[in-house]
Formats: sequence, structure tokens, C-alpha cells
Amino acid sequence: MNQLDTAYIDTPLGILRIVGNEKGVAYIDFVKEDNNEIQKIVPPSLKDAGNELIEYFNGSRKEFSIKSIAKGTPFQESVWRELVKIKYGETASYADIANRIGNPKAVRAVANANARNPLSIIVPCHRIIGSNGKLTGYAGGLWRKEWLLNREQGRETFKL
Repeated sequence: MNQLDTAYIDTPLGILRIVGNEKGVAYIDFVKEDNNEIQKIVPPSLKDAGNELIEYFNGSRKEFSIKSIAKGTPFQESVWRELVKIKYGETASYADIANRIGNPKAVRAVANANARNPLSIIVPCHRIIGSNGKLTGYAGGLWRKEWLLNREQGRETFKL
């Protein structure tokens, strides 16, 4: 893999880190905000990704064209491909995803693949809820997941 660049952007949910290069994005996650040394200069290779994420948080983008260079096991990648198919404002359960990939007994494995999603927001693992309709874990914190789902579903969101 070519050298990876890093960008940081401000969002309503905190600072988002984007790691990638001109071929695509390998990693997106939220970072602790107590790091005052973060430079918010976006390298040219990540400008499109940064702009698309800013548009998402501004409410003007519902789908992404960002290319992924994230790597996982074949099973993980099959789950991530299915997550991308969940439309903006919709949700699915781990069981739904297991069924969609043709492996209905793999609910726990789907949950594990979901937890290892390296591309927060653009591979929308935040759209996965429990079969009972309740929020389940989210690497960025359940409060962020709730905010993202409320925003996508047109419900009032809190301002940080």
C-alpha cells in the first residue's frame, strides 16, 4: 500500500480522523479532542473524502462516492459491502445482515465484523440496531450513534 496521509475534520460529534491516499480511504474514526496538536490541514489526497464527510454532517449528502482501500477478511468485507447498502435514514439488525449475506446463523460473526468496520460513517455501522429495535454498541459511543440516527431520520438532534 502506498504511503497514507491523515486528515482531521471538525464535526458536530467531535474530531474525525481520515486516513488514506489518492487511491482511497483506509480508516475513518473519531479521536479524543484533548489532543491540541492536531492540525486540521487536509492533504490534497483526502480533500474529496473530507468534503463528502462535511457535506454529510451539513445534511446535504446522503450517499458517498469515497473509494475504500480498507482491508479485512473476506467475511468482514462481505458484511461491510452489505452495510453500505443500508440507505440513509434506514436501519437493519445483525440478523438482517446475516440473512442478506446468505448466512443466517452468522449473527455474532456479523456483529464482530460490524465492530471492526474501519470506515465509520461511510460504511454505516451506526445504522445497525438490535433485533428488538434498541441501540447496540458503537465504537464512537452510543451517544454519537443516537445523534447520527436521529439526524438521518429527521428527528431533532442535540447541539454540542
